[in-house]
Amino acid sequence: MLPDPIHPSIVHFPIVFSVLLPLMALGAFLAARRGTPIRTVWLGVVGGAALLAGSSWLAVETGEQQEERVEDVISEAPLDTHQDRATFFLYLAAGTLVLSGAGLARGKVGRAGRVAGTVAALALLPAGYLVGHSGGELVYKYGAAQAYTSGAPASTESRRSGDGDRANGQDRDDR
Repeated sequence: MLPDPIHPSIVHFPIVFSVLLPLMALGAFLAARRGTPIRTVWLGVVGGAALLAGSSWLAVETGEQQEERVEDVISEAPLDTHQDRATFFLYLAAGTLVLSGAGLARGKVGRAGRVAGTVAALALLPAGYLVGHSGGELVYKYGAAQAYTSGAPASTESRRSGDGDRANGQDRDDR
């Protein structure tokens, strides 16, 4: 039986893969220095990038499926921020997969693909942090989980788009 909602369960996979992928890429370079053919070990990196891109797509899809229900509890602004960050992360993950895949080519193209794929994998770390942080805010600050609890009223804070924080002289990004 699948959990309901499923989105909170799915989102942990891209987080884990985004942390593991740069380590896998660096490990592939180390293994190649020790004599293992780079294209052989790079297959694992491409596989990890495929798992990352696939799980990111699934996280975005499940989030979109549950968006309407959560919008009944919290305002659109924090949801839009989270969705924009998640979409950017998905595009970055897909681009990382393409670049990593190019790393399987021979010669200069493969070398460039491996370096670019590794750099892209490293760029996923801050992007993943931003997605996770905004998702955590939806749950812990704005009360998005209330959409799945029985009869729990939404708090005043959860219905705001962050304007109350600005009145206190604090932007959401200042915290």
